[in-house]
Amino acid sequence: MKILVTGAAGFIGYHLCEALLKRGFEVLGLDNLNDYYSVDLKFDRLKQLGISRKDAEIFNEACSGSKHTDKFTFVRMNLEDRKALPRLFEQSTIAVVCNLAAQAGVRYSLENPETYIDSNIVGFLNLLECCRNFKIKHLVYASSSSVYGLTEKIPFSTEDNVDHPISLYAASKKSNELMAHTYSHLFDLPTTGLRFFTVYGPWGRPDMAIFLFTDAIMNDRPIQVFNHGKMERDFTFVDDIVEGVARIIEKPVTDRKPYEIYNIGNNNAVKLSEFIEAIEHHIGKKAEKEMLPMQPGDVARTWANVDSLIADYDYRPNTSVNDGVRAFVAWYQQYYKRN
Repeated sequence: MKILVTGAAGFIGYHLCEALLKRGFEVLGLDNLNDYYSVDLKFDRLKQLGISRKDAEIFNEACSGSKHTDKFTFVRMNLEDRKALPRLFEQSTIAVVCNLAAQAGVRYSLENPETYIDSNIVGFLNLLECCRNFKIKHLVYASSSSVYGLTEKIPFSTEDNVDHPISLYAASKKSNELMAHTYSHLFDLPTTGLRFFTVYGPWGRPDMAIFLFTDAIMNDRPIQVFNHGKMERDFTFVDDIVEGVARIIEKPVTDRKPYEIYNIGNNNAVKLSEFIEAIEHHIGKKAEKEMLPMQPGDVARTWANVDSLIADYDYRPNTSVNDGVRAFVAWYQQYYKRN
C-alpha cells in the first residue's frame, strides 16, 4: 500500500515516513521545503531518509520524484498547486493520504496570516479534492490542541465545543476539521483528524519551546518563560505521536464512521517549570530565566482526554517527560556537536 505523507521533511512528517518504511509501507513524501525555519534542518531530515540535498532542491513540476529505495520517493511541491498536485495523484497509485503539511506556529500567525490561509486552507482544499477525485481510501490529517482555545473544561475531550479559537492557526485547524467533515458527508470520503498536543523530540523545530530552552541554556543566554511560568502543557513525545498515527493508518476503515476526530496527547498536564527542570537536569546547567506575561494566542493549560483513542486503537501515549527530554538533549548535543 502506498501512502502519501505531506510535510515529509517536517518534524513529525520525517519521523512518520521513517516509521512507515520500517513497517514495510511504500511512502511518497511531499514537502515544499519553505524557509519558515532552517531549511538545512529539513534537508538533513531527508538525508536520514536517503534523499540528497541536490535531489530534494528540485521542484518536481513533472511529478518525477527522487527515489531512495523502491519504498520511498520524495517530491518537492506546494500543496496549493492546483495543477501539479492532481497530476501527482494521477501518476501515483496512492491508497492513503496523511496530511502533516501546514504552516505551523501560533505567534507567527499574528504576523503572517496570509501564509496560513494559503497553506492550511487552500492547500487542504486542494488535497481534499484530490482525495475525492482519485478515490483515496482514507485521509488522515493533523489538527491541533489549539482548536480548544478558551475551553475551560479539563481535560480536553473531542466532545467539547471548539468554537472559540484564539489564533488564526487554531482557526485554520478548526476549518480543516469542518472541511473534512463536509467531504466525508458529501462524498463518503473516510477522514480522521488528529489533535496533536505539544509534540517534542529529536529533530524538532527551532521555534519550539524545548529547542529554544535547550539552545539558550547551552549558549548561556536567558530563556523566556511566558505567563511567569504558570503554564501547563500536555507534552507528547514524537514517537508516541507517530505510533498513534501509524496505527490509525494501518487499521481498515470499513467498520467505522466516515468522519472521526481523536486527541493524541500524553493525558497529563505538566507544569512548564517541571519541563524546564528536566532540560536543566539533562544539560547539567541551570537556566537564567526572563519571566514574561502571557503572549497573544497562548492558553494557560492543555490536557488531552484520550479515551476514544484507547477504545478504538488500544493505544495510549506514555513516554515520560524525563525520558523524552533526555532523548531531545542527546540529539541536540550530537547534531550541533556540543558537549
